[in-house]
Amino acid sequence: MLTAVGAAVVVDLLTGVLVRRFARGRYRWLLTPLRQACRRPTTVVLLLAALHVALPPDGNEWVRLVRHGILLLLIACAGWLVVKALHVAEGVAFSRLPGETVADRRIRRARTQIRPVRRLTSAVVVVVAVGLILVTFRPVRSFGLTFLTSAGVIGAVIGLSARTALGNAFAGIQVAFADSLHVDDVLVIDGEWGRVEEVKLTNVVIRLWDDRMLVLPTTYFTEHTFQNWTRHETRVVGEIRIHLDHTADLDDLRQATRRIVESSPLWDRHQWVLQMVDATPQTVVIQVQASAADGPSAWDLRCDIREGLIHYLRDTHPQWLPRTRGEYQP
Repeated sequence: MLTAVGAAVVVDLLTGVLVRRFARGRYRWLLTPLRQACRRPTTVVLLLAALHVALPPDGNEWVRLVRHGILLLLIACAGWLVVKALHVAEGVAFSRLPGETVADRRIRRARTQIRPVRRLTSAVVVVVAVGLILVTFRPVRSFGLTFLTSAGVIGAVIGLSARTALGNAFAGIQVAFADSLHVDDVLVIDGEWGRVEEVKLTNVVIRLWDDRMLVLPTTYFTEHTFQNWTRHETRVVGEIRIHLDHTADLDDLRQATRRIVESSPLWDRHQWVLQMVDATPQTVVIQVQASAADGPSAWDLRCDIREGLIHYLRDTHPQWLPRTRGEYQP
């Protein structure tokens, strides 16, 4: 037994030396955090494996019980090691991505897909580890054979009871890889717009424009329609509409709008336009469109343009504001 434990210690020391040696080269970004995070579980797994091998399988009752307990701990620690490695892989993948997630759609898509995959694989590892632990007990193995003969009825019951949870989990994978939304995308849902904070297996967290958090099940995004303003690019075109009197001079208004838009630091210098989009018996409807770098900037730019135009009309041309006309006949 001491020989096996000594061999495990030697293997642990050798792996540490090899990792430190190779970590100086091109794989340092991966090996260094992997060694730091997985050193304890790796040592425990090696020691437990050495003890399990050292104990004779045909010993007395106490030896068999101890060997079985060590096997259970070995399976649990092996699962712990794999989960830790998955967390390290996720962190390394995020660290290799540039920090400006809003600027590149591919980066946002990668961030959206990595985390659900890690969570799903971690859940699979935990389920497999629990299954292996249960299989080591003979009564459970016998029960498993009986369970398989009635798997149709029991599977139907489990499927009905877990339909919502499983549906959300599969919807989470579908949302992550369907390319319909990503982390940091700007969405409009039932008239509320906000930015995607996190995409989980079972729900999506959205930070609304007023800093409220909207949490929706992932099945919502597979069963309902929603607007994605930044699916192909982060630039957003905002628009405002103002009702004016029919006597309003659009050329003069365009010059005033140009000054307001060009003086705003929120405008991305890409495009803006002023158009008459509708006319009613009482007013004409003027629409101004201007582009901004992202959704929040577009919202603030719309507010600035609306405020600037109202101030200009009120102070310079109040006669252009909507009026109600009447005709007096004696």
